[in-house]
Amino acid sequence: MSELSMNVVVLAAGKGTRMKSSTPKVLHEIANRPMLGHVLTALAQAGADKKTVVISPGQESVVAYAQTHFDHVDFAVQEDPRGTADAVKATRDVLQDAQGTVLVAFGDVPFVTADTFKKMHTSIKNGADIVVLGFNAEDPTGYGRIMVDADGHLERIIEHKDASETARACQLCNGGAMAVRATYLFDLLDQVNCDNAAGEYYLPDLVSLGNARGLTCDVVVGLEEEVLGVNSRVDLAVAENIMQEALRTAAMENGATLLDPHSVYFSADTQLGRDVVVGQNVVFGPGVSIGNGTTIKPFSHLEGAQIKAEADIGPYARLRPGTEIGVGARIGNFVETKKAIIEDGAKVNHLSYIGDARVGAKANIGAGTITCNYDGFNKSHTDIGAGAFVGSNSSLIAPVKIGDGSYIGSGSVVTKDVTENALAVARGRQMEKIGWAERFRSLQLKRKAK
Repeated sequence: MSELSMNVVVLAAGKGTRMKSSTPKVLHEIANRPMLGHVLTALAQAGADKKTVVISPGQESVVAYAQTHFDHVDFAVQEDPRGTADAVKATRDVLQDAQGTVLVAFGDVPFVTADTFKKMHTSIKNGADIVVLGFNAEDPTGYGRIMVDADGHLERIIEHKDASETARACQLCNGGAMAVRATYLFDLLDQVNCDNAAGEYYLPDLVSLGNARGLTCDVVVGLEEEVLGVNSRVDLAVAENIMQEALRTAAMENGATLLDPHSVYFSADTQLGRDVVVGQNVVFGPGVSIGNGTTIKPFSHLEGAQIKAEADIGPYARLRPGTEIGVGARIGNFVETKKAIIEDGAKVNHLSYIGDARVGAKANIGAGTITCNYDGFNKSHTDIGAGAFVGSNSSLIAPVKIGDGSYIGSGSVVTKDVTENALAVARGRQMEKIGWAERFRSLQLKRKAK
């Protein structure tokens, strides 16, 4: 690693007792992405070279998540919860030979942007030795105050309870994140003491220690919204609302129309093309991309679905993971798809389930059609050819193949492959008994009269 390297440490060892949950705090989700994921994503976008996550003993779920979704992540264990400086000290074995910047972020502060992290790293590259993330608080009560000299250099951080009235009037507050020149990090950490009411080792103490050694301490000022921490379910709800507003604004600024923005819910990774129209009360789960000119009508729920241009979805459609919708295809009301490829121009207009299947281009699936893909043990595939017509209320018993251009008579239970351009009818023969209904009613009336 060079002097230009950006090494990041994410503090994720908090157990989050106020969340009242068996799930580690940093794995609670905002816009269907764990808070830790938001932080690691921003750090990766900022150019992090080496990522180390500090966890508590037994937090295997945090390790599993980070390893599954991010490359080149190391881990360090903080055996006992003895403060933020102690948590960073736990990375000594991983970062003892690090050069450049060590940037410390918090796994429960999910909104710090890549640009802000990059500015902190750049400040170190430009000569600072310690950089603190600050923000101007609308109401600074309770926050540590950042005191700077006439040249804007950081002099000290004063906790609210220890601040004078003059210091409390300062609105520049400590946002938590800190960048330190790697050369000095562990030497400074070894000097931090626990002479405080909580008996913990605090990371902000590095500022006073650094100034005492003549190091250069600076501040990068971010937005107050960036440093929002999440410590409870109430905080989580506030964070979700902030994230959704940001995602809605971004979608509209990038060329999508949201007919009722506040009723639309996005995932962090939702991708919308231009001229997409999204109706009221639409929910986007993870892994959804929408092509240009597609319409998503009200009350639809999409997850793990890839939709190409000019498609028409809903209302009340449910698209489950593995769904691929072709150009100009139509998925109507009360249709559910799962692991289904609906090719260009195909129509599944209403009241149908299409799972583990392919529907060929310009095929038409009638109301009430289902692909019977599960036998209690295995999932099997249904293949419906291009231009095929499946009549209403048909059951296609997988594995089965419906040939191109074939017709399936309404109400059929199809158990065998159908040749292309053929007509298949698989239902009981209709029979009729003349006068049966009249005799039946007469008999019932006589029984009631007795």
